[in-house]
Amino acid sequence: MINGNRMSSRGGFMRIVLADDSVLIRAGIREILTSHDHDVIRECEDADELVAVVDELVRSGDAPDMVITDVRMPPKNTDDGLRAAIDLRSRHRDLPVLVLSAYVTGPYVRELLSGPGADGAVGYLLKEKVGRVADFLRAVETVSAGGVVIDPEVVRHATRADSPQGPLARLTAREREVLAHMAEGRSNAEIATELFLSGAAVSKHVANVFVKLGMPPDEDNRRVKAILTWFAYN
Repeated sequence: MINGNRMSSRGGFMRIVLADDSVLIRAGIREILTSHDHDVIRECEDADELVAVVDELVRSGDAPDMVITDVRMPPKNTDDGLRAAIDLRSRHRDLPVLVLSAYVTGPYVRELLSGPGADGAVGYLLKEKVGRVADFLRAVETVSAGGVVIDPEVVRHATRADSPQGPLARLTAREREVLAHMAEGRSNAEIATELFLSGAAVSKHVANVFVKLGMPPDEDNRRVKAILTWFAYN
């Protein structure tokens, strides 16, 4: 998990604005969140309502700890939810946003990660993973903490089969593999288990990634920035 310095207003439990035009999906997500002591403080059925609700809460001094939104919502039923997320992050830069989508698509993720305010606290998760409660809650917690989570299926879809591009060309194949797992929100320990490596070996690979991507030890959010670099060149 990618840790940041963000704390919710409830000492670890979050006040969340949830947006999806499906009543059943909203009910399912709300049940998962509330059963783990998070508060769904407002629910929205379309992207315009989402923006208005979050702006209202921020103005009143009652800003949510997080927004969870579907990509495809009214009023146009295209990528309205994604546009709303990008808009909100451009004006409320510390607002964590987790976007849910039915589609494995790189362009949506790139736009979300490269848009205004794209400095962490953002995630892109396939809707089918919401049913995997532990994975969904881990993604919520990681994004809330200031990290980046990209669905593993999206990571695999985005990974180039040909030669690496840009600064990623400086990395070895194993270092790129470790970085891809970092993009999925995995901790060093989880990467070690997945790749059958020692913890020390993973730590060395991660340190090499930072050095080769030009991220000195005193630079803030190196893990987040490394992930953003990975996706920018895939």
